[in-house]
Amino acid sequence: MKILNFGSLNIDHVYHVDHFVKPGETIPARSFELFPGGKGLNQSVALAKAGAAVYHAGKLGHDGGMLKEILEKSGVNTDYLESTDEVSGHAIIQVSNTGENSIIIYGGSNRTITGEYVDRVLGDFGPDDMVLMQNEINCIDYIARKCYEKGMKIAFNPSPLDEGLLKTFPFELVTLFLVNEIEGHGLTGKSEPDEILDAFMEKYPDSAVVLTLGSRGAVYRDRHTTYCHGTYEVKVVDTTAAGDTFTGYFLSSLSSGLGIPECLKRASAASSLAVSRKGASSSIPTPVEVDEALKTLKYKEFK
Repeated sequence: MKILNFGSLNIDHVYHVDHFVKPGETIPARSFELFPGGKGLNQSVALAKAGAAVYHAGKLGHDGGMLKEILEKSGVNTDYLESTDEVSGHAIIQVSNTGENSIIIYGGSNRTITGEYVDRVLGDFGPDDMVLMQNEINCIDYIARKCYEKGMKIAFNPSPLDEGLLKTFPFELVTLFLVNEIEGHGLTGKSEPDEILDAFMEKYPDSAVVLTLGSRGAVYRDRHTTYCHGTYEVKVVDTTAAGDTFTGYFLSSLSSGLGIPECLKRASAASSLAVSRKGASSSIPTPVEVDEALKTLKYKEFK
């Protein structure tokens, strides 16, 4: 199975601060770092590092050379990338002393996707393949409909969740949702994990959903089964790429034929390692590191 990630490509400006800046407040940053990022890029890197055959489609800005280089070094196929005269998408990220993050995103070149470009890319993919999307590029409703017409499986991480997405995206076409509690609440109106999952199954009975619950773990549900998995004890340094790492490792494991419990296990271990390191795509572990973590890290039961 080929995995086509139609996703964002960002340059992350990361500021380490004692606390998130409040309205009207000016605070000093303890340090500044520049990283390749964007949920699309991060998830492609995670997929490739985990061993999947992943193809990234998206638009690079005139300053995006390092983003293409990072993808290629990670093993991602970049044949479908195109460059524009626009500035690359970028993010302003605050990382607190506790490792939590607060993010502002500017779309830049990520918002220059056209239907003609989508059609050209999808000409090389078909029913045996999967498309992965997030909500950091434009045209995703068109991409979803075209992929559905071609019989492709659709994996969707609806982040960031906004009104435009809720009004226009054909959620009923999704094969697999990958959401956290905030996104789950936004899509269902429910707050408790079981209620969120029940609502997904009621609204989208032909879909499956993976709900990540931070330090509690993650749950998979489809119309037939439910599986839960906890997390692993690590010192939290930076949570920026936790969800993207989980997504990449889960989908890679799934595409290789592993069962859902093993997919959850590997994705949870990889995500735990990612939060113990600084940066976004640079924090994503290799399969060897994940294998070692599964031998050595203390497992925390799902709650």
